[in-house]
This record gives sequence, C-alpha cells and structure tokens, in this order.
Amino acid sequence: MAIAPPVPEPASVDSDLVPVLRSAGDSFRYREAPESFVLDFDPRRVQVDLFEGWDRERQAFADSGALAFVSGPMYERHVTAGGQEITVPLGDLKLGPRVWRGRNRTASRQRAFIGIGHDGQVSFGFGELTAARAQRFDTFIGGLHSVYNDLESPSPEYRGAYSISMGQQIRYYLPRIRMLMGLRRDGRIEVLMTKDGLTLEQTRALARSRGLVAAYMPDHASKSRFIIPGSKGFNEQDANWISGGATSFVHVPYMLRLSLRPVPLQGQLLASLASRGGSDGCRNPLQCSQAFGGALVDRALAGFNRLMEQGVEPLARLIWAPQRGPDPSRLALRSPLREPPITADPTALREIEQAIRLPANSPNAVEPLPLPADLPAPLLLQDGQSLPEAGQSTPNSPEGPNSADSNAGGGPAASAAAAGPPGSISGQEATRSNAVPPVPLLPPPSP
Repeated sequence: MAIAPPVPEPASVDSDLVPVLRSAGDSFRYREAPESFVLDFDPRRVQVDLFEGWDRERQAFADSGALAFVSGPMYERHVTAGGQEITVPLGDLKLGPRVWRGRNRTASRQRAFIGIGHDGQVSFGFGELTAARAQRFDTFIGGLHSVYNDLESPSPEYRGAYSISMGQQIRYYLPRIRMLMGLRRDGRIEVLMTKDGLTLEQTRALARSRGLVAAYMPDHASKSRFIIPGSKGFNEQDANWISGGATSFVHVPYMLRLSLRPVPLQGQLLASLASRGGSDGCRNPLQCSQAFGGALVDRALAGFNRLMEQGVEPLARLIWAPQRGPDPSRLALRSPLREPPITADPTALREIEQAIRLPANSPNAVEPLPLPADLPAPLLLQDGQSLPEAGQSTPNSPEGPNSADSNAGGGPAASAAAAGPPGSISGQEATRSNAVPPVPLLPPPSP
C-alpha cells in the first residue's frame, strides 16, 4: 500500500480546452480528450438499440442516422440442438420492449447493470433483470463489470468479470485499452475509450478525474468499439493497436447503437442522484469500519497494480510485446500487451480468416460476404406485461431453455419475434439473420 499512487482530484469535464468535435444540441456530445475518446448524452433524448451482425464497423461508420456505436456487454457462444451456433449476451438486455436474457443465469446475477427508467433517470446497480426492473426500466444493459460505484454497494452475489481464474485476474491488472460507461454528476451518461493501455487503478483514477460517480466496463479490451459516424471510424490499424500489435482482432456480434429518441422521456436527470447519493461520512461504527475496509482494499489493489507495472509488466513485454509499433505516431513501448487467443468468434468466421485470400487487384478476387446476425429472437413485452421467470414462456415468444434452439433456425416464429417494433434495428436485420450467404466462387485453376 505504500507504493500505491494517489487518487487525483475530480476535474471539470466541460473544459474549454477540449473542443467538441460533434454534437446534437444538448442531447449528445463527442470530444477527443488527450487520453481518450469521450462522448456523453442525455438518456431522456438518446435511445440505445442493438446493432447486430459480425464485421459491420464500416456500415456503422456510414450510418448517418446514428450518433455513435460502442461495445456491448460480454457475450458467449452456444450450439443449438440442431448444431447451429448462436450468440447470447452474458448479461440481460432490455431495449424498449425487446428483451434478450442470458442463458447463464448465475453470471447474469453476478454482474452489474445500467438502467434507464421511463422518466430518464439512470441507475448503476448490480444483478439481473427481474420483473420489477423490467417494469421500471426502459433500457437495461446487464453483464457489466464495476470499476467503482459511489452510489450503491455491490450486492453479495456480485463477482465481476475477472473472478474465474488467476489468469483472468492477472489480465485485469495488466495495461489494456479500456472501455468505460460512467454516470456524470449532472445525470448524463458518459462513454469513453482510452487511447493507450491502462491498468485497473489507472482506469479508476481516470474515471474519478473526470468526475464520474460510477464507472462500469462493458467488455474486454480486444473487443473495444467506439465509432462516431462520419468522424471516427474503426479500421484494422486501430484493431491491431487495441489487441497489442497482434495480426488479428476479436470480432463482435453486436454493438450498442445510439440515436435520438422520436419522443423524449419525461423526467429530471438529477432526481436519481439526489435520492441515492451517499454521505461523505459515516454514521455508526459499522458504517465506519465498512468504509475503512473498502478504502483499504482499494489502496491494496492500487499498490498491487503499481507492483505489476514495475515488475511483471516489463518482463511480460519482453515476451509478448509487438516487434514494431502498429502506428508510427504511437510508441511500441506504450502499446498494450497482446491479447491471448481467447475469442467467441463463430467457426465460419475463423475458417474464413484461415482461408487463402487472393490479392485485392486480382480479377477473380471476391469480397468475403458478411456473416448474418445470429442472436436468438428477443422476447417482446407488451404494454403492462410482466417479465416471466426464467424457464417460463409468453404467448409471443418462447422463453425457456430451448427458446433459442427453436427460433434460431429462421422459421416464421423467429422472423416475427425478431421484427420488433417498426424501425428497430432488429426488424431491419430479421431478414438478414435468416439468409444464408452463398458460397463464394473459387478462382480458376492455374495453368
């Protein structure tokens, strides 16, 4: 604890020294800070949708109707009874009336969530999507990892994303490109992606320096996505930098799409902060001991991070550091360590990457066809309908252990359930998710 770095004081996040690169009035603002790419938005006027599909970063950059695209929560792969692979979010998602429930219910309960109420109030909490929360929140993003939360203490079930093995815990303390979703003091939601690799304590210090009262991580480093249509894209060079100079990056099956709401939510942003904000002091000996214990653990973790930086990280760079910098403007010594080959990419995508590709100027070269979206059909909640318990079903969409198996084949039930409300992203992707891409033509044999 003696070598732990001090936590910086909160700074103003609306400094005139940081120009706003893109804005939509007071609803959405994007700026490039010296250490990160940052956006913040008013949840009453900006809605969150699911942008499904593999390798759709270029389409996201060209989507003039969207404000931004960012990484979604962690996901996992499942194989249905018919042998088809599907992607399932590790935590629960509720975007308007559409609900995707994680199959690993234990993991859903052991993660954190961000909820946006029907009045626009934002909650950073812990646990799964329950029936009460489904009635309370218009938007629910589960499966997140808590960096810190000054408004609410973690529930006893909370374990976070790095509690499976020592290997994952070590990865958490090594420098990585970090994605953060935070709650500002004015009630707005802020999303940032760091430009360089940061450790846990550095990430926490950065969030506190920006004045965030709570900060969550949506996913691992190599899956970070931060796209502003027409302003900031995502290319292979960025992907290689994020993955530590590796020759490939981890693909994502979906992203969170931010766009303006047709009808803004009615409410006050600061109402939730005023009712849930904790006091600076302690009222009884038990509260004081808990506060002191939490501060002691934070300082111990900070000291461990500094030890990793000065001892383990230099040794690790000798083994895993890239041979040359992926970008001349970025130093190789500052690049994050290479991500290990841990991925949930579908088998078809891995086979495409391993296949021999023709040169781009070859007359017989074919562009690899995009993979269809493979998320199971969401559960649609009608007005006044309660969220059923896990394992139960509803009239419009089966929600049991085999619900994804029955709808993943692309039948009429899957198409109707995936359609969702008019204009939704899932509705646009319903036909695409059921279409099987044709087999690409092979080049003629060489003489």
